[in-house]
Amino acid sequence: MHHSPEHRIKPILQALFVTLLWSSSFVIIKLGLSEIPPLVFAGLRYFIAALCLLPMLLKNENKSQIRSLSGSDWRKLILYGIIFIALTQGTMFLGLSLLPSVTVSLMLNFTPIVVAIMGIFLINEIPTKQQWFGSLLFITGILIFFSPTSLEGSRTLGIIVMSLGVLFNAASSVLGRDINRNMKHSPIVITTISMTIGSAILLTIGISLHGFPSISFTNWMLLLWMAVINTAFAFTMWNKTLQSLTAMESSIINGTMLIQIALLAWIFLGEEITLIEGVGMIIAAAGALMVQLKRKLK
Repeated sequence: MHHSPEHRIKPILQALFVTLLWSSSFVIIKLGLSEIPPLVFAGLRYFIAALCLLPMLLKNENKSQIRSLSGSDWRKLILYGIIFIALTQGTMFLGLSLLPSVTVSLMLNFTPIVVAIMGIFLINEIPTKQQWFGSLLFITGILIFFSPTSLEGSRTLGIIVMSLGVLFNAASSVLGRDINRNMKHSPIVITTISMTIGSAILLTIGISLHGFPSISFTNWMLLLWMAVINTAFAFTMWNKTLQSLTAMESSIINGTMLIQIALLAWIFLGEEITLIEGVGMIIAAAGALMVQLKRKLK
């Protein structure tokens, strides 16, 4: 199913808004990790979000969709919950506890190339030459942006965790696109079922390893914000955009979080952006734009 350029503007803007919410989560996560173990923190965030979404499944149209799910649909949703929530989010929280957020962001932004390769073989989505060039341009901008950054001195465990995180992130992008592109089921059904399964696994593992921590009122408020706004609302909207955008396009938009995080740090934390970083951001943005304009320029 092809969408006109005008119809593509809305899902692109929605996806960018979602990534802005997710970018703000990096700041909140860093604050909360001083008190809450990473796997427990991630499990609580997504489990609370799933609880917020569960009442939506009581609507007649959603109950009807759940009853119509085939065995294959259930297997895909369970796998999606395990990969997208338990594995991808679990490794990201672990990575943020072991490495600077800048290093975590850098590693996550190598996801588009992995997604492109997976998408070719798994869901038969072949990137155009322009998309390939735009992706390489995007990665070039990322490397320029972080040219002063060295991974030397970072913990080996953190590098291993985030390397796995990139693979899980890419796999979840491809699987999410495969589930959503047929538009058989609403984003609420897809998000709620997959998130409930993934978060339950994540929270169970976290509590079994660390126990349940004492959490301050401030961190409970931050948790609720992340669960309701940055997760329940944002993930539902993200799944909606996957009905229109390809896995590679969604991954590129997700990759703009690196630029957003830098801008948020500059606006709210007073961290300046150097000339080299600015050039890298412009190149990365140009690469992302080339991917999004593929149908208009083909």
